[in-house]
Amino acid sequence: MVTAKAWVLKKHFEGFPKTSDFDLKKIELPNLKDGGEWKLLLESVFLSVDPYMRPYSQRDMKEGDIMIGTQVARIVESKNPAFTVGAFVVANSGWRTHFISDGKDLQLLPSNWPASLPRSLALGTIGMPGLTAYFGLLEVCKMKPGETVLVNAAAGAVGSVVGQLAKIGGCKVVGCAGSDDKVAYLKKIGFDEVFNYKTVTSLDEALRKASPDGYDCFFDNVGGEFASIAINQMKKYGRIAICGAISLYNDSVPQKGPYVQVPMIFKELRMEGFIVSRWNNRREEGVKALLKWVMEGKVKCHEHVTEGFENMPMAFIGMLRGENLGKAVVKV
Repeated sequence: MVTAKAWVLKKHFEGFPKTSDFDLKKIELPNLKDGGEWKLLLESVFLSVDPYMRPYSQRDMKEGDIMIGTQVARIVESKNPAFTVGAFVVANSGWRTHFISDGKDLQLLPSNWPASLPRSLALGTIGMPGLTAYFGLLEVCKMKPGETVLVNAAAGAVGSVVGQLAKIGGCKVVGCAGSDDKVAYLKKIGFDEVFNYKTVTSLDEALRKASPDGYDCFFDNVGGEFASIAINQMKKYGRIAICGAISLYNDSVPQKGPYVQVPMIFKELRMEGFIVSRWNNRREEGVKALLKWVMEGKVKCHEHVTEGFENMPMAFIGMLRGENLGKAVVKV
């Protein structure tokens, strides 16, 4: 019998999450039985912390539930011939060290995954965040060569991939981030124009200086004031992909922003919110493309790795504060 450790939501977040909102529990897992429904025992190797967990916990979770989230896990015991012991999978089983599964919702890592590549990238550039960038640019923004793409939170797990894929697609890329180190990193991986939104005197002026002609595509991870300013600098027929709104997630009192209708009408803009699961039927296509670009060196990956399962809440809170460069993961 295996004892799993799991982080549960002790108390729904009020404003910014606190470590006291979480509780660490031990759970006894049953032994696998021949012919039973639960045919696999897995142990988590890397766990993901992502911005979506903040609003989704409010919408989908009850106090006492295991925190939602994804991990790369190793199969420890198998009574399912489709999964061999030692194989690695991506699972959506929450913040826990061990779990049992019937295998239906597990995604095996690609068979051509190189030994030199960290498996944690299956939670980042070659996983959900990378696929969010891939389908958001191709299907929502419908970017075309020669266009100008704006992305905020550009040094994060999604934004850093957005910029690099836009460059592969022949676009000019403008990004913004919240520290000089992040700005330097984005320049290093090929962004054309980057600025620190925390130190510019005027966000409006910084955006105009970066692209005087305006923007064809805006990949928005932040929402709030940034989006209100950026929408006025879109070109006619511009496309805006609403991926996230991290500037709003921790507000205890909802912000009141400007209305978007006038610039949308006069510039005939298209704004569309999306969740990457819409393209689950094309997941293999996206993973294959991202893995190829990473192996060719066309897409660079940076990870912010926190050691220790006991540090999951701090890693989550740090990610929401923007302390990570690239994808934030926890190594068990």
